[in-house]
Amino acid sequence: MGLFDAIKKAFTGDVVESTNLKPKIEVVTLYPRITADTPFQPKIDKPLVKVERLMPNKLQVKPMVGDLESKVELDVSAVNSAEIMKADVSELNEIEHKEVLPGALASEPIEAGLTDQGDDQDTAVEKSAIQAQEVVTSESNMDEMTQTDETDLDQGLHKTKKSWSQRWNEFMSNFRRVDEDFFDDLEETLIKADVGAETAFKLTDELRNEVKLQNAKSKEAVSKVILQKLIDHYTEQGRDEDASMHFATSGPTVILFVGVNGVGKTTTIGKLAARYKHEGKKVLLAAADTFRAGATQQLQVWGERDGVEVIVGPPKSDPASVVYDGVKAAIAQEADILFVDTAGRLQNNVNLMQELSKMKRIIERELPDQPAEVLLVLDSTTGQNALQQAKLFKDSTDVTGIVLTKLDGTAKGGIVLPIRNELHLPVKWIGLGEQVGDLKPFDANDFAKSLFGPLLEL
Repeated sequence: MGLFDAIKKAFTGDVVESTNLKPKIEVVTLYPRITADTPFQPKIDKPLVKVERLMPNKLQVKPMVGDLESKVELDVSAVNSAEIMKADVSELNEIEHKEVLPGALASEPIEAGLTDQGDDQDTAVEKSAIQAQEVVTSESNMDEMTQTDETDLDQGLHKTKKSWSQRWNEFMSNFRRVDEDFFDDLEETLIKADVGAETAFKLTDELRNEVKLQNAKSKEAVSKVILQKLIDHYTEQGRDEDASMHFATSGPTVILFVGVNGVGKTTTIGKLAARYKHEGKKVLLAAADTFRAGATQQLQVWGERDGVEVIVGPPKSDPASVVYDGVKAAIAQEADILFVDTAGRLQNNVNLMQELSKMKRIIERELPDQPAEVLLVLDSTTGQNALQQAKLFKDSTDVTGIVLTKLDGTAKGGIVLPIRNELHLPVKWIGLGEQVGDLKPFDANDFAKSLFGPLLEL
């Protein structure tokens, strides 16, 4: 069996028999074989490897892992397989064709018959394979950061902007005069835009005074005054809030992530780990969600993808013990940042909230003044429910900031305003897409201008 057939079997389970190798270009695209036994099911959008045969004994191999949601680990134990995984993405090194026996993916290592190779090379081969995976992962993440850092805020808020624009145009199309009926309709429009009832009432009172102060009477003048006031309100609400990330002046910085299941805590940690590693910081991850099926494996996949170490404990172990191990590892390795992933918890679950308090006590005992941040991750697609979660979590633990995820997938981006207006919690990060660079620092001025600015230009 040739190398082509061996690799194809390793990834897909299929073997293509070939008797004659012709000196022509052949392109084989390989996808990973995912089975029911695979502990974590990655989302596969693109192939892992693309192989071109240039000559009977010459191959070009291009890893394609850069845009994968998750990277599946390949346990390699052959020189030729390790060299393939190490193929340089930019220059596509040519690799000699060698015979290799069939293997399997992830849990089953590729067993190779080494042509012209001795058994004494096994240790060097395994080391080469590990280095190869790190090279591929690091390069793909660097490319991804470069590409996605330029993601446009306007694009990420497209659905929210479209929804707001439709509501606003519908509201202003019924304009007759500035009276109480007009402001009642304005109040209703704001509530429908997910700014929350309390914020809508407050905004309407301010806008009523502003319209009178500006002596706006025409439809265009009234619309401009209201929209400009909304932009100012978004910006002013955050003047006394610190939306920056806090870091320890010496020793590791510990950042704790809390929230209910499914809001994107683990994904947020993975993206932030990639960002800060890209900035040159030493990052560690602690998998303190020890009870949810696949939670540890999911964080490990992100760790492999980012090239950072993940501290894990035995299944069903005490999450606080994982936090303790993580803190000790961060101190010993002189890490800059330790991100702690916690179990999704309902804010009214007493046992889980006590568990969170126990984690914080352990961190404070080992590292005074830590954790520096307790970030509450909220799913923006849940609208007002996210606001209620934030209120209850704030009452239960010392939340220092909000991460608002999935803004690109919802028309409910208006939820940013009541979170800041009613809770006085800074929104520190917003998720505008699936790629690493789509998690962006929140800037109230840019957000408001992106949301309302286009309507001012009409």
